[in-house]
Amino acid sequence: MEACKPAKFPLPRGLKLSLDEGELFPHPDLYRRLVGRLLYLNLTRPDITYGVQQLSQFLSTPRVLHYNAALHLVIYLRGSVNIGLFYASDIDFILTAFCDADWGSCSFTGRSLTGYCVFLGSSLISWKTKKQVTVSKSSAESEYRSMSHTSRKIVWLNELLQELYIQVPKPITLFCDNTAAQHIAANPSFTNVQSTSCSTAITFVK
Repeated sequence: MEACKPAKFPLPRGLKLSLDEGELFPHPDLYRRLVGRLLYLNLTRPDITYGVQQLSQFLSTPRVLHYNAALHLVIYLRGSVNIGLFYASDIDFILTAFCDADWGSCSFTGRSLTGYCVFLGSSLISWKTKKQVTVSKSSAESEYRSMSHTSRKIVWLNELLQELYIQVPKPITLFCDNTAAQHIAANPSFTNVQSTSCSTAITFVK
């Protein structure tokens, strides 16, 4: 590992991991321990969040390809030890959130990925990549589910700050790059039949 050339990205570009491709890794406990350490490190390294989420899908029956991808992530970390989080001392208390979804990105379940990050002022304080529980029928639906998940996190953070006697300016801005999802959020009377399966998410965001 010490002689390896540093990797530019947490995972190889274009890598698609599957459940049953390649031979089984002979030491699954080793793979689980490695991913467990990466999950812990993810608490302070948001740049590896997506990679760790991908690797954590294969804890039950890891394959050699999965282990090699995990080693690639370790090599990336070794070459990026100077990357970290910076929290300014003169921070303001404006909450701003960004969310996105990767529709149907899981090749073996058809489920989408939610990704979000939340800033307090200019400081990143919360982030996550997570597979959505339900299969979405459209990109707009997957984006709206992502908005709902992020909104719940915003509400929790706002209540936490209130308990610390910190007043967050309202309204809190949530950025989403999907026009259809924005249209649903901006129209309280929107009742599209394709949106009924995520009606709970729609109600929560509004």
